[in-house]
Amino acid sequence: MSTRYSRKLSVMAIAMLSVTASQWALAQSADGEHDHAHGHHDHGHDHDHDHDHDHDHAHDHGHDHDEDIYAGYFDDSQVEDRSLADWQGDWQSVYPYLQDGTLDEVMAAKAADSADKTADDYKAYYQKGYQTDVARIEIDGNDVTFHDPQGSRTGEYAYDGYEILTYEAGNRGVRYIFERQAGGEALPEFIQFSDHAIAPNDAGHYHLYWGDDRQALLEEVEHWPTYYPADLEGQEIAEEMLAH
Repeated sequence: MSTRYSRKLSVMAIAMLSVTASQWALAQSADGEHDHAHGHHDHGHDHDHDHDHDHDHAHDHGHDHDEDIYAGYFDDSQVEDRSLADWQGDWQSVYPYLQDGTLDEVMAAKAADSADKTADDYKAYYQKGYQTDVARIEIDGNDVTFHDPQGSRTGEYAYDGYEILTYEAGNRGVRYIFERQAGGEALPEFIQFSDHAIAPNDAGHYHLYWGDDRQALLEEVEHWPTYYPADLEGQEIAEEMLAH
């Protein structure tokens, strides 16, 4: 197992979330306000839909502090600004591993814990969530390079603050947002990271949202391309998902 893999396995690393029968995804929530690098932003996005991932945490006040944050329970005062340093490196999409069957055991494990969802049900859900033709993303300093079948494109991005999202289930989620400064219009104007961390922390993997409409991206809860370190084998990724 790579040293990078072992280093990144922490409770704050984003793991695959297990989906309950009544909701397909962990609903994150929050309200609050914070002074960002680009000025004061008031938050309070109230989303009446299920969130995009897959953790089956029922909130338990006996949880470890980090586990509560990981599950989406934290105070607004705990949220801190983050830089692209937290996501530096070479990252691969997990979508090909869903397609080629590497993650079938993960889907089967989820089905085994479900009252009414089959492995095929879960696979269809993640098929929509993971779908992307951006197979690889490299982050080096402030430069973000997207690799897809048409080639590679690099843009420079600057921090544009975070947004705390409020979800129906009562837990919270934070999107860390970066705006394109250079690189051309072929690149998304905004990228938004979600990795369940709420303060500076090396990401173990992350969900990335990208597009030209900052607000519309905050409403996206069904499509969340997911990236793990490029030096991991598919089976290692499956094992990490199963471990959580």
